[in-house]
Amino acid sequence: MAQQVHASEEQSRALAEESRETTWHKPSFAKELFLGRLTLDLIHPFPRPTPNEEARTEGFLAELRRFCEGVDGSRIEREARIPDEYVAGLAELGCFGMKISQEYGGLGLSQVAYNRALMLVASAHPSLGVLLSAHQSIGVPEPLKLAGTPEQKRAFLPRCARGAISAFLLTEPDVGSDPARLASTAVPVENGDAYELDGLKLWTTNGVVAELLVVMARVPRSEGHRGGISAFVVEANTPGITVERRNSFLGLKGIENGLTRLYKVRVPKENLIGREGDGLKIALTTLNAGRLAIPSMCAGAGKWALKIAREWSGTRVQWGRPVGRHDAIAGKIGYIAATTFALEAVVELTGQMCDEDRNDIRIEAALAKLWSSEVACEIADELMQIRGGRGYETAASLAARGERMVPAEQLLRDLRINRIFEGSSEIMRLFVAREAVDAHLRVAGELADPKATLDTKARAAAKASGFYAKWLPQLVAGRGQLPTSYGEFGPLAHHLRYVERCSRKLARSTFYGMARWQGGLEKRQNFLGRLVDIGAELFAMSASCVRAQMYHTDGHPDTDAAYELADVFCLQAKLRVDSLFAALWTHTDDADRQLTADVLDGRYTWLEKGVIDPSEGTGPWIAEWSPGPSVEQNLARRFLGADHPVV
Repeated sequence: MAQQVHASEEQSRALAEESRETTWHKPSFAKELFLGRLTLDLIHPFPRPTPNEEARTEGFLAELRRFCEGVDGSRIEREARIPDEYVAGLAELGCFGMKISQEYGGLGLSQVAYNRALMLVASAHPSLGVLLSAHQSIGVPEPLKLAGTPEQKRAFLPRCARGAISAFLLTEPDVGSDPARLASTAVPVENGDAYELDGLKLWTTNGVVAELLVVMARVPRSEGHRGGISAFVVEANTPGITVERRNSFLGLKGIENGLTRLYKVRVPKENLIGREGDGLKIALTTLNAGRLAIPSMCAGAGKWALKIAREWSGTRVQWGRPVGRHDAIAGKIGYIAATTFALEAVVELTGQMCDEDRNDIRIEAALAKLWSSEVACEIADELMQIRGGRGYETAASLAARGERMVPAEQLLRDLRINRIFEGSSEIMRLFVAREAVDAHLRVAGELADPKATLDTKARAAAKASGFYAKWLPQLVAGRGQLPTSYGEFGPLAHHLRYVERCSRKLARSTFYGMARWQGGLEKRQNFLGRLVDIGAELFAMSASCVRAQMYHTDGHPDTDAAYELADVFCLQAKLRVDSLFAALWTHTDDADRQLTADVLDGRYTWLEKGVIDPSEGTGPWIAEWSPGPSVEQNLARRFLGADHPVV
């Protein structure tokens, strides 16, 4: 087993800085929003696919819908696996090659089409969406698209398009959000013609059944080798790869997620993606578009929740009226409807921005992932409350006693992982915060650097004074204070004026935080998180208004309804934004921090008395386990059956 790697906070921060994209070659709507500028022209008119692309997308989705209508999601839930025929059916439709270009045998669909497909597939069962998104959003296709050689693309992409499932192996038992401690190694052997991989990888989505893997491992620095964390395409049946167990979870019962061990796994040098040391940069760049899969499935969950809430609340009568006519429930339905409209607006906007490739969407994609995963969980919780006891009861139990099979509790379980997948909400907030303050750090970062010399700080002060002398006055007044601004948006104009004013207030708040805490700002994670949450709400408000205006421009019969949904969403979002602004300076952060320190020091262990800890027990409920089957055995079990001799 690979040795545990120790890394200081400074080393971890340095690796993160080295791996992030440091330049902005294209404009970014969200970046400007954090700097106090509402650059509406970057998203308005609402971008959309060409008519030909739209027609092609709708044709594919029609075929996919017919397939999904034949999928029994309850079977996946009951058997805790995706049936082979479902996987084969998706492969036959070309779903494993949706984002792979036609040159390599894929469908070459747009990001918008891919997002809509994931929304549809995940509504049949979320595990299907995860199967496809882990394969294409972070698996072999996307890294090769970004950094693969022509030879690698010819060798692997046609296989992926035909249905060779791929997986992404980064996380380790001791390494989650801090890749500086990555312990897996890739040691050059055979005079540099190959690498020998060793390590243990945890939570390998698709890894249990994958044919191809993207593995992140550390190459030692040596003569002729740049070294660093690097990415490799690895054949899953290579000797030395063993899937030690298939993990099970709160939700996503069909997910093929495991613990994979690599022991002296030989990988030819031709399978290195990009250069040595570029692994994390490739991973982060991959996630710019890859993160959009989660908002897509969250939007689909919102649509389904709205349908169930409407149908149930309109027919369930209590106290002489349908429950939806009572204020307590009406508020919940209003939240679900308005937020679902905003979810779809954010998904469609970021997807099309990705397709057009004229904007840098690293912040937009992160905001979309963060915000959608949070509000989707709230939607699912509200749906369960609306359904009451039936919301808490499983769909199978409901069906067993003759009621409609509505998996509301499953929705809550399945969505919860999205706040952890592909960057937890806490990490997403820190990621966005770092990108949002990039302009400030470029001009004033050395002022807060404790290692900087006095001369360096003096030069930095001169540079910063010039930047802020020009920038700060721009934050005093803007279009949001003019009552006629954004008039083309009709009843939504006042919401955009609010967004513009809040954008400037957000930028001023960021500056005040930097001035107050300087180098200590990065440790004020709750403060930074609130700034990011404000930006996320403003982004969603902007997307909703612009999408509603698109309905008006198109003369769509649902224009008034779109205006109404956008209006209510913005009214709800304003309350959250105002509360977040207030919490920037009025909070319990210091008290919480001290209390937590005391908890960790054992000051309150007496409070824990009176219960037992099942995790420390040795009762019969604890399942014993032993090293699991190899990759070959897992594949044989899936495609040949459990009774096949090889198993």
